[in-house]
Amino acid sequence: MAALAGGLVLPGVASAQTVEYPNRPINLVVGYPPGGSTDLTARVVGAELAKQLGVQVVIENIGGAGGVLGAQKVVQASPDGYTLLLGANNETAIAPLVNRKLRLNPLRDLSGIGLIASQPMVLVASAGNKDAPRSTAEFIQKVKRNPGRYSYGSSGVGTALHLAGEMTKESAGLFMVHIPYRGVAPLTTDLLSGQLDFGVFVLSSALPHIRSGKMIPIGTTQARRAGLTPEIPALAEHPALKAVDISSWFGLFGPAGLPAPVVQRLQKALGDALQVSDVRKRLEESGATMAPAGVNFSSFHATEIEKYRRIVEFAKIEE
Repeated sequence: MAALAGGLVLPGVASAQTVEYPNRPINLVVGYPPGGSTDLTARVVGAELAKQLGVQVVIENIGGAGGVLGAQKVVQASPDGYTLLLGANNETAIAPLVNRKLRLNPLRDLSGIGLIASQPMVLVASAGNKDAPRSTAEFIQKVKRNPGRYSYGSSGVGTALHLAGEMTKESAGLFMVHIPYRGVAPLTTDLLSGQLDFGVFVLSSALPHIRSGKMIPIGTTQARRAGLTPEIPALAEHPALKAVDISSWFGLFGPAGLPAPVVQRLQKALGDALQVSDVRKRLEESGATMAPAGVNFSSFHATEIEKYRRIVEFAKIEE
C-alpha cells in the first residue's frame, strides 16, 4: 500500500507493488470446458470473489490435456494476482506423476491460495448384471474369488477416478482389470448396458443413475459418508478398505512468486466467499463437501501429491 497518511500518494512513488490490489479484472482460468464440476465451482466461487474484491472476475475455459493446458497458462502468467487458476487435483497433483514429460511441478510452479471443496467418488456396479454385488462385503468377496474376471472403468488413465479404483484394489488386495474410457459419457453407456462390471464416478455424475436403480452403489471413496448421500456407506467402513480416502477436490491457485500481500488479500476474500450461505448451498447441492476453515492448503497439497504418488507407483500408471 503506497497511501501515505491522509490518503495521498507522492508523484513518482506509485508502482505495480504500491497500487492497491486488485484494481482491474481478474482472469480465473478453468482447465476444462463449461459445464463440468470444476467449471461450476469456478462460476459459483468466482461470482462471490468479484463481490468480495470489488472487481470483475472473468472465467476463461481452456480445455485440453485433462486440465493441464489451463494450469500451464497460469504457471506462465505474470505473478501479479490477475491470472488465477480454479484447479482440480487432476492437473495440480496427479498429471505430473503420471506423465513425466510434463513441464509442470505443482508445488514449485503454483502458489496455493486456498482449498475450496471436495467431492467424493463412488464405486458402482451395473444393475444390468444379474450377479452384481449389493454391498461392499459382497463386492470384495466376489472379486477375491474370481481374480482377473471383473473389470472396472474410469474416465481415463491417471484421472482421480482411476486412482480411486486402484486405491480400492490395493487396500483389499483385489485383482480387477482397469478399462479406461475417453470421458464419463462412454463409461456410463457401457456400465448401464451391462458391458462393464463396475465403474468409478464422481458422486454427482452417478447419483441420478443410482436413484433410478440403474447403478448399484458399492461405496463412496472418502473416509466418511457424503452429506448428500448418507444412505451410501463409505468404502472405508469395511475393515479391508479402511485405507481408502480419496476425492476430487478444487482449489484456488496463482503463479509461483505471488507477493505475500496479494496472497493474503485473496485468502481473505476466498475465506469470506466460502462462508456465504448461498455459495455453500449451491456447492453442496452439486455434491461437494466444503473445505474446513483454516486448512493449510500448502501442506494439504503436498500430502495429497504423496498419496497419489504411492498409488501411481503401486499401479504402474504411466501416460
